[in-house]
Amino acid sequence: KPWTMRMFAGYGTAEDTNKRFKYLLKQGQTGLSTAFDMATLYGYDTDHPLAAGEFGKCGVAVSSLADMEVLFADLPLDKITTSMTINSPASVIWAM
Repeated sequence: KPWTMRMFAGYGTAEDTNKRFKYLLKQGQTGLSTAFDMATLYGYDTDHPLAAGEFGKCGVAVSSLADMEVLFADLPLDKITTSMTINSPASVIWAM
């Protein structure tokens, strides 16, 4: 099996990143690698005061299960692999 090709991608809302993921798959990507914003990496919800100004800047903002559902909606998860660089809040993200 050839190597999985994944572009590290994520920005704005879960909907924005979902659209980007779909575009990348149409361009031949064989996997997805999710980039999360700083607030998510530090485990803050988007509306937390310490997250002010960081929403979706350097990755996708994820604060809830609903965000994760939108992020991966209508993607062929049974045919591709995914990767998430999430660090500290990994257990919370994986529980979603």
